Amino acid sequence: MSQLDIKESHPAGIEDTKKSGLFSSQGPNSSERSNPDTEITLSAKRKRIPALDFTRGTLVLIMVLYHWLNYFVTADGTIYKYLRFLTPSFIFITGFLISHLYLPKYQASGLGISKRLLLRGVKLLAIVLCLNIALSTLHLKGFETRVGGWSLGKIVAAYLTGTASVAFSVLVPIAYLLILSAGLLIASRQYRNIYLVACSLCVVCSLFFEWKGIKSGYLQIFSIGMLGVSVGYIPIERINRVVKRPLLIFLAYFTYLSAITLWDDTYPLQVWGVCVSLAVIYWIGLEEANASRMRKVAILLGRYSLFAYIAQIVILQILRSSLRPLGHGMGVAIAAFVVCVVCTILSVEVLDRARARMSGLNKVYSGVFG
Repeated sequence: MSQLDIKESHPAGIEDTKKSGLFSSQGPNSSERSNPDTEITLSAKRKRIPALDFTRGTLVLIMVLYHWLNYFVTADGTIYKYLRFLTPSFIFITGFLISHLYLPKYQASGLGISKRLLLRGVKLLAIVLCLNIALSTLHLKGFETRVGGWSLGKIVAAYLTGTASVAFSVLVPIAYLLILSAGLLIASRQYRNIYLVACSLCVVCSLFFEWKGIKSGYLQIFSIGMLGVSVGYIPIERINRVVKRPLLIFLAYFTYLSAITLWDDTYPLQVWGVCVSLAVIYWIGLEEANASRMRKVAILLGRYSLFAYIAQIVILQILRSSLRPLGHGMGVAIAAFVVCVVCTILSVEVLDRARARMSGLNKVYSGVFG
């Protein structure tokens, strides 16, 4: 997810890259990294990865389904077991982008990389705080108990640990991932494998807490983000070769579905589910090479995944309030889903076109979401 969309300075957004990064054989002080000609060559070779944008956009649409079910159908049910890959998938992709695209592009800027990551993380926390205050002030149904009437200590605990739920909570561990990555980047100058060590510690602690039955708050989903950082150092060509084995990835996916049907969605199964679900969606993005309308829509949603994530919740809230007099029938619910999908897509398309034509709006958007 850009904070959910880590936005590169290139106007097109996501870019491909050859094997590079903090774990490569070239150290931070190597002559290759200090050579401007080399940096220009590397930058020129980076291309967009439409399949990755497609993956994020598809996740946004699935998120619409998730929230629609919660608002218009039922807040509980077995179906949510099959959608639990969704939230950690966003943070996994954020971690992937940090190591695979974001850091290599800005390696030459030194501490500028860390400052940029830190600023993005802080802004994301500020966005969550402002949204929660706004929702609490408006007394929208479903959000009154999130922050309304909380003590300062409980609010701080909610933000730091995740033991109490806040609205838009998926954005909080993503913010922490960006902030921690800023610090680890500085440490990586002395120990280049620091990200792998941090990832291993997070995964081991998550497994230990689950084994002991200890509530770990944001730790598990954060550890999946760290796994994404580790995967991001794998060359994209190698990832594509693995994903272009549909028999293998669909076998893994259906095995995962069978496992969560038979057992609880444990932490190891959640990690497995994130990896195989993203592999399936990414494979579809690779195979859908034609410029179909739906593919373009998914890619555009992927570029604006943070905005689209917020917009679809606002749209669903408006629909739930406005459609309440019509009752709670399935026809009303289905109509709400269709309207939400259409309005979410339209909001992103309007924003994209407006940014291209209005420099002031583009500056505001970059200041808030960039």
